[in-house]
Amino acid sequence: MHEWMTDNNQTPLVVVDATGDGVVVPTEHVKDGKIVLNVAWSATRNLLMENEQITFQARFGGVPHAVTLPLAFVKGIYARGSGQGMVFQDEPGGAPASPVATADAAGAQDDDAPPPRPSGGPTLRVVK
Repeated sequence: MHEWMTDNNQTPLVVVDATGDGVVVPTEHVKDGKIVLNVAWSATRNLLMENEQITFQARFGGVPHAVTLPLAFVKGIYARGSGQGMVFQDEPGGAPASPVATADAAGAQDDDAPPPRPSGGPTLRVVK
């Protein structure tokens, strides 16, 4: 998803459960236990997306911070401009989240994607 968004000149944003074990983010930017982070190449330094976690350095209010995001706590990724993206649902046994469906900012479903299952978990919204 990140590569597709970047290739299409979109800004990739991730929604993260900031209360999860191993999540390292600036706590002053956490709202309702979640944080939305710009993970564009131009907004990060040393961005590394691995099978278990995402790590990078970024500036928040001009102050540099190291960020660590275990994939189990990444709840979704979407494009800032279009709102298109993917919401992830936790799998049994604490396994990393898996894709549920793609949707645009208006909430319309992709015709080929199954409808999202209500989870009572995090929701995505367009951040301007």
